[in-house]
Amino acid sequence: MDKQASLIDRLTHRTALIGVIGLGYVGLPLAVEFGKAGFHVLGFDTDAEKTERLQQGESYISDVPDQRVADLVKAGRFKATTNFDRLSEPDVLCICVPTPITVTRDPDLSYIANTAKEIARRLRPGQLVVLESTTYPGTTREEVLPRLAQTGLEVGKDFFCGYSPERINPGSADSTFAKVPRIVSGVTSGCLEATKALYDSIVAETVPVSSPEVAEMAKLLENIFRAVNISLVNELKVIALRMGIDIREVIEAAATKPYGFMAFYPGPGLGGHCIPIDPFYLSWRARAFNVNARFVELAGEINTEMPEFVVRRVMEALNSQGKALKGSRVLVLGASYKANVGDTRESPAVTIMELLLAAGADVRYNDPYVPKLPRMRRSALSLSSVPLSQNEVGRADCVVIVTDHSDYDYQWIVEQAKLIVDTRNATRGIQCEEGKLWLA
Repeated sequence: MDKQASLIDRLTHRTALIGVIGLGYVGLPLAVEFGKAGFHVLGFDTDAEKTERLQQGESYISDVPDQRVADLVKAGRFKATTNFDRLSEPDVLCICVPTPITVTRDPDLSYIANTAKEIARRLRPGQLVVLESTTYPGTTREEVLPRLAQTGLEVGKDFFCGYSPERINPGSADSTFAKVPRIVSGVTSGCLEATKALYDSIVAETVPVSSPEVAEMAKLLENIFRAVNISLVNELKVIALRMGIDIREVIEAAATKPYGFMAFYPGPGLGGHCIPIDPFYLSWRARAFNVNARFVELAGEINTEMPEFVVRRVMEALNSQGKALKGSRVLVLGASYKANVGDTRESPAVTIMELLLAAGADVRYNDPYVPKLPRMRRSALSLSSVPLSQNEVGRADCVVIVTDHSDYDYQWIVEQAKLIVDTRNATRGIQCEEGKLWLA
């Protein structure tokens, strides 16, 4: 039996050892899903605190319950380690590391490059290496494959390499691994077959494509589609506010059309790892082919500017009451980038708080899912959530609703607050005195 057939046989019978590199919002759910499917899983991360918590059966991601991790650890089907010398042990290595952008909005592939180097040092015949991180077309073939090929092993014969973009939607019970189809690709036809066999074990449907470049571009398209449409409604929101029109009512009216329209809603900016970043990955890559992705870049710019628009609305609201932003006490509701999760990656709430602090405001925040702002690559904020008490809300010169968590009693908040700036239209339908409630 050749190496490809042997690997596929082990995947089919759940006897393969699965390695997951990067145990964050993508890697940990993936590792747990493979464990649930009956595989033994070895997780890798550079953060010793994470691996120690996982070994104790504790999860640090809201979508992955502690009990699920604890059960897998107890059954011996999941282990976490910081020892990258063990990369030679798994039959499959899934790369789930961050792909941020630099301050100049260029792709930062250092995490992928360093991981590929670590794998290459231990690569053995018969292993499958799959990149899951969101990136630009060409990354798998140009950044990962050459480093693995330096070992002298031949791709498609001695080892296998593919790309399958993650499709994680934090906080959504409907978007589970089993329900969401998986795009799969491989550097060779044999690599594609092995990658398909891997994901066939945990999803109901796999979608094979002709090359890693197609899969990489498809992932960017999915997220850029959302980014562009959100930027459109964000720009329309600004226009509608000046005209005294409720943009949410406009969108809901337009959404009654049964064809040719899809509803997107405005907000304080984009968050999460993919949507705020992906447009810049594509525009950067396009320049290498002498193409300017003008429309895509414009969408990214509009969404990036939304936190500044929110802060301007806070200033306008305070000015209407004869107060300056400098020295005012501002309570921000929500630190995560979307409702009912604790994920603060690229959260516009963090940017808004930074801008408010820079303007001289006394800033506090409340978020039932984020007790303390975690360490973030592009933020030095060190704040902890304050209680959502009558005293805290009542003392604030302005309350800014940034994340519309379902835990919040907006009627109560409106009654207690002196002034509110609502970026999510969470207070829609609540009556209050004129001039107290501002949309942003």
